[in-house]
Amino acid sequence: MAFWRRFLARDEGAPLAACTALDVGTEFAKALVFEINERGEGVVRGVGRRRQGLAHMQSGTVADIAAVVDNCQVALQEAEEMAGFRSSQVIIGIAGELVKGSTTVISQERRRPDQPLSEAELQRMIDAVEREALREAERTVTWETGLPTVDIRLVHAAIGGAQIDGYAVTNPIGFQGRHVRISIFNAFAPLIHLGALQSVASQLDLELLAIVAEPYAVARCLEDEQVQQSGALFIDVGGGTTDVALVRQGGVEGTRMFALGGRAFTKSIADRLEMPFQRAEQVKVDFAKGVPVERIDEVRQIVGEDIAVWTAGIELVLEEFGKEGLLPGRIYLCGGGARLPQIGEALRQADFARHLPFARPPQVEAISPAQVARISDATELLVDEQDVPPMGLAHQALEMSAPEAPLDAALRRVLRAMKV
Repeated sequence: MAFWRRFLARDEGAPLAACTALDVGTEFAKALVFEINERGEGVVRGVGRRRQGLAHMQSGTVADIAAVVDNCQVALQEAEEMAGFRSSQVIIGIAGELVKGSTTVISQERRRPDQPLSEAELQRMIDAVEREALREAERTVTWETGLPTVDIRLVHAAIGGAQIDGYAVTNPIGFQGRHVRISIFNAFAPLIHLGALQSVASQLDLELLAIVAEPYAVARCLEDEQVQQSGALFIDVGGGTTDVALVRQGGVEGTRMFALGGRAFTKSIADRLEMPFQRAEQVKVDFAKGVPVERIDEVRQIVGEDIAVWTAGIELVLEEFGKEGLLPGRIYLCGGGARLPQIGEALRQADFARHLPFARPPQVEAISPAQVARISDATELLVDEQDVPPMGLAHQALEMSAPEAPLDAALRRVLRAMKV
């Protein structure tokens, strides 16, 4: 598992000094080559992009491994030539409707609260969390696919936090107390999707440091105090999918994805205006930039109708998130599709928030690359919303290069025993 490569790489030797972030998107394969300095900050030295063919990806997942490898190779070569060096390790993002991410919480009352909590007791609690999370992911994917069984694998896991008798602790071992609460974020994906990305990394001759659910990476990349305290919703509008992440009470509570993104908008323009797909893509990009385009009234109407469908999908996701309490009052947008100004405008409409559990209408803003914490861009080529997801992956590499916390070590031991 990629999750284990993360820890094994740390255990075996020197801290990570350079890495590649690979965002295998529906529209583009994007590569960032970056260094990690002694302060634990990332500096992007090289950037590469390669447009994917229409048949290479399907709804955010790999459909043609050989073609995707070729596209990634071009993007990597461009980034490495710009950087002047090649990293041997890579972190890859995963997306798609069947990638399931959620935070599972276990609250347990200890029979002997006067006894210090032991390492074995902590691991038993984490084991219970992980087994329940796996069962829930299997039930969900089996129901959605209609198949009797689907081979599900853990993409990655992260400790959300721990409390003893209501007090937050970073290392529960040795504490006394009766009520112990532990939250863990887990992302699961079908083996076919995960295996495809592992094959991509192998054929690129790169050591796979980790595969990370992209909405989780985006939701973690700001490190903003207001986000940690008040929570936020992160919406990544990609080419084939839209990914939504909910941050609440300082942790990523859940992620959801649905198969509607910028490529669907382009296809509508191409079909209804009877023009080639690539021409329709350029029309959409120009329209998003405010550049005059031919038949602009028709383009505006087509985009507006598609965004109405997209907004309905967002509402369904947020209704599900809202079952557990009020939704945070901030929405952050990123991804290439977010460059369409109508996306933000739709979320700012009073009708959008009226039927959702917001305490007040949400504030909506796009994330700029400059907001991504601890990642600086020496190339000056990362300029807008589409560059945030690969930078979020780079930010995850920084977290993985940091010293391992006691709770992370306990989680690693449990997962190794489970062999998920």
